[in-house]
Amino acid sequence: MKNSLAKAAGLCLLAISSAASAQDVQLFSIAPFPIEITYNKTVNLIFPFAVKSVDKGSRDILAQKAKGVENILQLKAARKDFEQTNLTAITSDGKLYSFVVSYQQQPLRLNIELIQTDSRSSQTRALLSDQRNEAFLKNLASRAAIEQSHLYHIKDSAHKARLVLSGLYTADDVLFYRLSIDNRSNISYEIESLRFFISDKKQVKRAAAQQTEIIPLYVHDHTGKIQARQSSQLVFALPKFTTSDAKQLTIELMEKNGGRHLRLAVQNSTIVNAKPIL
Repeated sequence: MKNSLAKAAGLCLLAISSAASAQDVQLFSIAPFPIEITYNKTVNLIFPFAVKSVDKGSRDILAQKAKGVENILQLKAARKDFEQTNLTAITSDGKLYSFVVSYQQQPLRLNIELIQTDSRSSQTRALLSDQRNEAFLKNLASRAAIEQSHLYHIKDSAHKARLVLSGLYTADDVLFYRLSIDNRSNISYEIESLRFFISDKKQVKRAAAQQTEIIPLYVHDHTGKIQARQSSQLVFALPKFTTSDAKQLTIELMEKNGGRHLRLAVQNSTIVNAKPIL
């Protein structure tokens, strides 16, 4: 009897010790959202941010992103009257969305928009491996867009079109280039491409130009056309980098079906003096 009591006491102490060591861990249950899909109609799920990952609980669900749109997921039934299953989606802001999917011949809702809330609860958040997700970059780029201008000398113009690097900011190993495009002509300026690449300052004769293109992580307020006598401001988020004294960053803006091509040369001294976003 004494041995039984001792064992019971030991198990009790072990349980208390385990609970104490795990008291900083909180478990939350994510309630799935019920949706209905059918065989001959498409149900559209509209998310606040781009869909990065989709997991289907059954092959009875057909799921695809809308063509040319990253934040709309389109669903259909692969066969009629399938058994209830589930669907999970993770968006670029790091949130996890869970759904219970049922078959219904006539779904009540064909277009479902998931509205972003200001809730700080971790119940629906699944942290992505890269902290620099779209929501993070969008927030910093928005702040860079309203920072006070501190660069004026890096500019180029042609036939009443002008490109200016008006600000260069940094936060969390990301560089934010704020560009202003002014169209002072009576003809709209349509952008064919806007590229960032590192190149040699001086090209050796008969030697091929060495260029390393840098792909932006995020573009804020991108526009494809600047109307006549209008201006536009864009912010490009690029991964952190510096250049040697023999190289420079070139920003190249090309006009579609036109000749007003503009280039900016950004020296390393300008890059290393990027202003922190507070």
